[in-house]
Amino acid sequence: MILGFDVGGTNARALLIEPETGDIIDRDCASSAGTGPVLLETLVRLIDRMTRHHEGVLEGVGLGVAGLAHRSGIIHYSPNLPGLIEYPLGSELAGRTGLDVTVMNDATAATWAEGKLGAGRGSDNYMLITLGTGIGSGFVCGGRLIHGDNGFAGETGHMIVDANGPTHHTGQQGPWEYYASGTALGQIGRSQAQIGLFPSALGLAGSVAAITGFTVAEALNRGDKEAERIFDGFCRQVAVGLANLVMIFDPERIILGGGLTDIGEPLRAGTKYWLDELTLGARYRPEVEVVMAQLGDDAGALGAALWNREAAD
Repeated sequence: MILGFDVGGTNARALLIEPETGDIIDRDCASSAGTGPVLLETLVRLIDRMTRHHEGVLEGVGLGVAGLAHRSGIIHYSPNLPGLIEYPLGSELAGRTGLDVTVMNDATAATWAEGKLGAGRGSDNYMLITLGTGIGSGFVCGGRLIHGDNGFAGETGHMIVDANGPTHHTGQQGPWEYYASGTALGQIGRSQAQIGLFPSALGLAGSVAAITGFTVAEALNRGDKEAERIFDGFCRQVAVGLANLVMIFDPERIILGGGLTDIGEPLRAGTKYWLDELTLGARYRPEVEVVMAQLGDDAGALGAALWNREAAD
């Protein structure tokens, strides 16, 4: 058995899996709030609770952590987990449990899982882009998961798409996730409602402040023309970043994941349309597939567990 964790800004999701098949034996979840030592105790309790009633030996633990998760197991920086900054979570957990512990970025972990068990199967050159509060990503090229020198590869949400754009909460001007995340879709909906161009959103949400990306999606599902206009512009912003990544990585397949995948086919189709419009020489290239992720919220923990086995081999 291998245990995988997906440690995000709110929760630590845990999956106990059979590594040969990827079958989930057990699952649990706990708050990820607090300092590094507090989270460490939370993980130790989850490990004990999840393995106590299952036969078999726990072979290792994989941690997928939001932020700059170094190969060494040190979490150098995480905007949503400030208590972990410069904390050696991997080595501390290994010391407490005596287990082999691997650490990686959560989106990178999810990318590996989609390749082994989900929408990346059958492709040696694909990327996963997660559209949620921010944008995460991971890349497989020639069948190899791209980590980078430190394990920090895949922070594409912070690449600049407009050097003169608005300032993001990170202090950057014009990063991709300012325009193309789930947070961005909600902001676009609120700004349009504020100036009277999206009245249906007010009826659905009750106030401008309550409008989110899912308000836009609900209006879209109801056939609202203003929602269609807003969503088309949003899909174009998603495709701006994807077109840049196509130029760099030349993927066979792009997988869209994250919270916005609940929107479904309109997101896939709208993004695919604009990707073909914005990619230089698209008509002369083999078609790049755009598909939806298949593993949902389990992807990060699954990938972290599967990578622990991969790294051991």
